[in-house]
Amino acid sequence: MTAPTPAGSTAAAVPQIERKDPLWTKIPVLAQVRMSVGVQRTMLIAGLVLTGIFLLSAVFAPLIAPYGYSQLADADGNFPTQDPPSAKHLWGTTVGGFDVFSRVVWGTQTAILVIIVAVILSIFLGVALGLVSGYVGGWLDRILVVVADAVYAFPSLLVAIVMSIVISHGQSSLWGGIMAAAISITVVFIPQYFRVVRAEAIRLKAEPFVESAKVIGASSWRIMARHVFRNATRSIPLIFTLNASEAILTLAGLGFLGFGIEPTSAAEWGYDLSKATSDVTAGIWWTGVFPGLAIVLTVLGLTLVGESMNDLADARIRTRGKKKRAAKGAKNAMAAGSEGSPA
Repeated sequence: MTAPTPAGSTAAAVPQIERKDPLWTKIPVLAQVRMSVGVQRTMLIAGLVLTGIFLLSAVFAPLIAPYGYSQLADADGNFPTQDPPSAKHLWGTTVGGFDVFSRVVWGTQTAILVIIVAVILSIFLGVALGLVSGYVGGWLDRILVVVADAVYAFPSLLVAIVMSIVISHGQSSLWGGIMAAAISITVVFIPQYFRVVRAEAIRLKAEPFVESAKVIGASSWRIMARHVFRNATRSIPLIFTLNASEAILTLAGLGFLGFGIEPTSAAEWGYDLSKATSDVTAGIWWTGVFPGLAIVLTVLGLTLVGESMNDLADARIRTRGKKKRAAKGAKNAMAAGSEGSPA
């Protein structure tokens, strides 16, 4: 017979079963939300909500916008100019007769295109140069480091203006304005990706697994592509979110200064904000408030996501989040044990 268990040791006799986290908690964005605590989680969720609204507006712009970005009339006739918000025009109309709400919604697609082109070019060139510089070293590394430091002396907006003149020759077409902003951002932000990947490549090339690959006869290009690249690019998503907000600001600055995209080619928030400056003195507020809010909220959302992910990369914050979840789990286990134990 089995000896009876003492009454006081009922909870201690229950075997502890280790629980595995579900697979959905390993998704990149959800993993960061689960890892964050307190104010950090609030900032991350707020950033994700604003960024999600921005992305959904860009994807479903043809369904959300009641009119085209350059539409000036419908079946009832021409749109009135500087018309206040109404049932037909939710956010009013501009001095040129464009619907403000439609222009703001269509402007999300232009911003998305600039972010995609700029970030792809920056990541491709910055990561490639960082891998070669950090792994090869020598005189090539010294030259690339000097060039990367020199690039920081050029303001991104000034480079964007020069690129706009060189690429589009003063013609503000859709792809001319996008490429001008994207190339200027690429030139300015390549050093960021370059420095991060270079530092990781220098650290990784002294690791035992890289030395083992050299011993078995693997070439330098294979080691960089298969071993160093995968481990040196883990922090790239953090830089991407911060650079995406800078891309939107650069495009808006070009449009505000008159080097952006014409309204007949695409919708662009900076251009609309520039045309609305003369309306402020006349009390016409809706032509400038809504494009300005679109820029502020989009940049705020991307910045909150980037800064929160950057903070969560700190081991101290991760440890604090794990301790808090462990304490909560122990408290729930104690509560469950007390309910199931005999009186």
